[in-house]
Amino acid sequence: MTAQFSKKSEAWSARFSEPVSDLVKRYTASVFFDKRLAAVDIQGSLAHAEMLARQNIISQSDLAAIQGGMQQISTEIADGSFAWLLDLEDVHLNIEKRLTELVGDAGKRLHTGRSRNDQVATDIRLYLRAAIDDLTLLLAELRLALVDLAEQHAETILPGFTHMQVAQPVTFGHHLLAYVEMFGRDAERLADCRKRVNRLPLGAAALAGTTFPIDRELVAQLLGFDEVCFNSLDAVSDRDFAIEFCAAAALVMTHISRMSEELVIWMSPRVGFIDIADRFCTGSSIMPQKKNPDVPELARGKTGRVTGHLMSLLTLMKGQPLAYNKDNQEDKEPLFDTVDTLTDTLRIFADMARGITVKADAMRAAALQGYATATDLADYLVKKGLPFRDAHEAVAHAVRICVDKGCDLSDLTLDQLKAFSPLIEQDIYQVLTLEGSVAARDHVGGTAPRQVRLAIARVRAQLADVRKD
Repeated sequence: MTAQFSKKSEAWSARFSEPVSDLVKRYTASVFFDKRLAAVDIQGSLAHAEMLARQNIISQSDLAAIQGGMQQISTEIADGSFAWLLDLEDVHLNIEKRLTELVGDAGKRLHTGRSRNDQVATDIRLYLRAAIDDLTLLLAELRLALVDLAEQHAETILPGFTHMQVAQPVTFGHHLLAYVEMFGRDAERLADCRKRVNRLPLGAAALAGTTFPIDRELVAQLLGFDEVCFNSLDAVSDRDFAIEFCAAAALVMTHISRMSEELVIWMSPRVGFIDIADRFCTGSSIMPQKKNPDVPELARGKTGRVTGHLMSLLTLMKGQPLAYNKDNQEDKEPLFDTVDTLTDTLRIFADMARGITVKADAMRAAALQGYATATDLADYLVKKGLPFRDAHEAVAHAVRICVDKGCDLSDLTLDQLKAFSPLIEQDIYQVLTLEGSVAARDHVGGTAPRQVRLAIARVRAQLADVRKD
């Protein structure tokens, strides 16, 4: 039986009377995309081998041979000399076959007490755990880049919008901090997701566990898992953690897309609030004057791609009975592409944020349009004792007059303003300035420059802890 297995490419081929067709091999093989799991597959195998040796299931000499063989395989993969074979179907069998070539029977003993089902589930969790750690740092870098820009513009006036209409003046720094908060929640979601990723399925074997006296807690400790998966059926078939990650990633990309939309609008000559460094833009093949914000536009488009991967995984799992099914092979490409897309996007956006030039005069001029301080006038009247609804109506009449005259509220004379309410005094002109408007909102979460700087200090403290960890 041993000799027969050594002559066949598939670990299960002795059961069958004819070989798998070449078409089926290509259709079912995953090696050319799951080979990126090679490092974590080796990591998991080494921990499994050490546990087998400690439990006296394999000998210490077998363990040493496996360790030496895996070191050789790692070197071959790193230098590009490892031969990935389609006939061997996936990353796991490719590595196992090469290990057996290098160390003989010791390599064949490595798979004792495990299945590819719990092996691949472990590999994906190890891979995703590392990816989450990397993405958490990238989110921190993006937040830091936005915080640095926000600090430079804690007092730069920008019109705040609702319904894409000028609403109230804010500062550009305060506006940027809204995205910092979004990405902060994204980091929290990834950290929470990581807790459920970091559970060990190895030891569940195919679906029912194993008859060998394994020590799953030891393997969990060796691999840095917080705990084991407690049901063998669930351990091999669960992909909730991958779906949860893709949901968190889709939210990150949604926030990226919202920011991208604003960057595209702000860079338009009709708005002209910012400029993006040339290295993030391209021109036109026919119009020599064009400078297109390609990076934000493409990120906006890639958001649909990541959201699509979430839908793919949800659809993949919705009809599967327990336990493992071949369908689950389709979990890897959406997951891998989500990680790649999010990694590249966060990296380039952190760099791009540091290449934004702010046109403060254009922002201020836009804030003067649309009667952005009308609410401040209403608040002024309320503080003077007028009920808010009456104040609201009085200011609405004033705005209507300004529309007819083509002027701002601050352009009206004191007598003209008093016509709307006798409570208005000379001090109203301090209220109607853009700077006075933002400064008046001096509370936690407000747009007053002092509050913007306090918010920046709070985020910097958070980011210092993340980068230190």
